[in-house]
Amino acid sequence: MSDKTSDLQPVVTAALTSAQRLDVLRAVIPDMAEPDADFRDLADMAANLFDAPVALVTLVDAENQWFKAASGITETRAPSADSFCVHTIAGSQDGALVVADATADPRFANQPRVAGSPFLRFYAGVPLVIDSQAVGTICVFDVQPRHDLPPQLVAQLQRLSRVASSLFVLKHDARQRALKEAALSREEQRHAHALDAANIGSWLWDIRSGTVSCNEPMMRMFGMPSAKSVHARDIFSAIHPEDRVATLAKLRAAMAQDQEYDGTFRVGATGRWLLGRGRVYERDAKGKPTVFLGINIDVTEQQGATQRTRLLLRELNHRVKNTLAMLQSLARQTLRQTSDPQEFMTAFAGRLQAISEAHGLLSDHEWGEIRLSALLAKQLAPHVRDYETQIEIHKDEILLGPDQAVGLGLVLHELATNAAKYGSLSVYRGRVVLTARSVDEDGRRVLHMTWTEVDGPPVEEPSRRGFGSILIERSLDKVMGSSVKVEYLPAGLTAIVRLPL
Repeated sequence: MSDKTSDLQPVVTAALTSAQRLDVLRAVIPDMAEPDADFRDLADMAANLFDAPVALVTLVDAENQWFKAASGITETRAPSADSFCVHTIAGSQDGALVVADATADPRFANQPRVAGSPFLRFYAGVPLVIDSQAVGTICVFDVQPRHDLPPQLVAQLQRLSRVASSLFVLKHDARQRALKEAALSREEQRHAHALDAANIGSWLWDIRSGTVSCNEPMMRMFGMPSAKSVHARDIFSAIHPEDRVATLAKLRAAMAQDQEYDGTFRVGATGRWLLGRGRVYERDAKGKPTVFLGINIDVTEQQGATQRTRLLLRELNHRVKNTLAMLQSLARQTLRQTSDPQEFMTAFAGRLQAISEAHGLLSDHEWGEIRLSALLAKQLAPHVRDYETQIEIHKDEILLGPDQAVGLGLVLHELATNAAKYGSLSVYRGRVVLTARSVDEDGRRVLHMTWTEVDGPPVEEPSRRGFGSILIERSLDKVMGSSVKVEYLPAGLTAIVRLPL
């Protein structure tokens, strides 16, 4: 606290340094040091009212008196301790301070601007009151004493004070609204950017006018040109006809029952799948919905994955039934060929493994198509010491469907098992030469595959056909137009496979 402040009367010092008063001043008028032209008319009106050379609209903090507007001077501030106005704010809030002749008033006689230039004599001031705190004044000065001041002049100055106080409050409220609106705008922009980045369509339906305000992702999802708003009927018309009735029914139910709308539908123009969520945002006095707010999310990929899963499950169910039937048949036929349990288990387990290998490859490719080379490796590798030297393959790039893969897998297993027991793969230098070509027959692709055993022991045609031979010939029965022919040539067994692709 300065020495001049300590010389003031205790009541004036208390008013000047009041924490509550200063808090209101700083909160409501944070730019107190900046002159404001909006208050200049009030200063001029006060000067004209009193026919005074100087009039001020001031704000008083603990150190300085700031001139928000001035008539008759160019200064913008003065020390608070040297001011007349500090005594004004220390008085009653509704009262005015009038000094007829400052030289005759001990409070002001020794002030620099009274004892020296500009030799002030007359002062009249009224406090500016905001939130019950005197934060400043509106005042007039003259260099001539004035006695017998008409009371109506002071009353007019009080009216101007109330106008100035209201103007300060209005400007404060306007600043607060602007700050809130700026913060809201930033928040809205942040939300809009987040929705755009996440490709989420947002929409607000004004039910009374029928207009729908949407963001860019929403318009893209519906295949519509960029626009800030569209009519609701255009949005509803864009929904796929097969999904439109159900979607509108869900919207109406959500509005009627005040529940959240949740629906999935297709867009007619693009075929994209959209997930919609929303609910009534506003209702009128009668409870009728007036505003509906919602979002849309593109779930085309998820719907595609769901459909693929369903198709895969149906295919898997079909394949499992076929496989069980095949296994039952294999088990019965294998059992008929041998009475030895161990021999039965070995033969049956091998055939079961062949089916399992084919199923494993198909499962890895979601029961689509698999490469012939992968099937050959799976079925033949367990029966050879060195796959690269014992299996010689000459082939085209060929893809097999599920029925072809399972049937051909069993054929290859039986041929390899027989070769490992009795044919070329039973001796060290023996090998198998495979040729596989894709041939065009009347516009349809057909696999022609030849299995030839080389450098094995002499071959004789068996006197009795076993189940293995029958299985080789019958494994492709599910594929129409297929055939397997086995020839027991002295140089080695040869099998010729014809398999429509």
